[in-house]
Amino acid sequence: MMAIQLISARIGRVTGRGIAGNMRHHYPAKVVYFLVALLVFANTVNIAADIAAMGDALQLVVGGGQHWHALVFGLLCLVLQIYVPYHRFASILKWLTLALFAYVGVLFAVQIPWGEVVYRTVFPSVSLSRDFIMNVVAVFGTTISPYLFFWQASQEVEEQRASGKDQALIKAPEQAREHLQRLKIDTAIGMLFSNAIAFFIILTAAVTLHRQGITDIQTSAQAAQALRPIAGDFAFHLFAAGIIGTGLLAVPILASSAAYAVSEVLGWRNGLSLKSMEAKGFYGIVAAATIIGTLLDFTPIDPIKALYWSAVINGVIAVPIMAMLMVMAANQRIMQQFVISLRLKALGWLATLVMGLVAMAMLFTTVMA
Repeated sequence: MMAIQLISARIGRVTGRGIAGNMRHHYPAKVVYFLVALLVFANTVNIAADIAAMGDALQLVVGGGQHWHALVFGLLCLVLQIYVPYHRFASILKWLTLALFAYVGVLFAVQIPWGEVVYRTVFPSVSLSRDFIMNVVAVFGTTISPYLFFWQASQEVEEQRASGKDQALIKAPEQAREHLQRLKIDTAIGMLFSNAIAFFIILTAAVTLHRQGITDIQTSAQAAQALRPIAGDFAFHLFAAGIIGTGLLAVPILASSAAYAVSEVLGWRNGLSLKSMEAKGFYGIVAAATIIGTLLDFTPIDPIKALYWSAVINGVIAVPIMAMLMVMAANQRIMQQFVISLRLKALGWLATLVMGLVAMAMLFTTVMA
């Protein structure tokens, strides 16, 4: 994950263009349009699931109708993206990451068999069944996820524009040492932090819900409610706060990454640093993805199942996108003297190979079932 995110960031910082912008210049248009369409679909479904989860969580705490809470959250996310200046918006997102510590806090309210946790972390139970492999694809798809590639590269371009003095490294190679070192540090910290939080979320579910035999969770609200009698009110409120905080963090990133991809492919002006009237197409995609995602919560669509299947889709479409990233990052015509190192190339292709093999195993077991 660290290697792929670093490669994504490096492409954006070196070329001064996002992933989709580079794909548009170097790959067949039909292939690029297809992959971007799948990305937008998966992101919109993700947005719907996240907004529904926030509505459910707020209903648990204050009562009322979860659909109307979801509508408020959808509008809030839209207003933040369109009307809050980029530098303030970015700082809001950074502070919202603190909400993720709510999942760590839950563990202080329950008993943890740490010996078994360590053992099962190193030696997990593995199955070659279709459902198990599909779950692995879904976990990969929500961890090494295409929208993160597009977001990471585009944010490097945004930061470059916002600075007023930085340029793409192919135009200003003298800036390379400072920025490439920063990329390594930022990516390493971000990926370690995100994977640690993911581990604690999994551990929280394992030592509370799963140990009590609660394995069929249909909504995030059901998860929080089930947690209450097991771990107490403190864990319940922390879990609800975590759902709202992570949703407010995720929705703008999902909508913006879809907008970056579409606008770069179509050659539109784009960027959260621009005002809405300066990048109408870009903000139109942000608005459409957020509004459609919000409206999906008023349909019979199950948000948890939708989130699961969008993760599976992400796990599959990540493979060709990762392969494209690897080819671009090693192409001297694109990256000039900033092509990736042999170590980064090996790690990136290893990640692509593993993702590809698991996706093919899922397709094989599905066909054979």
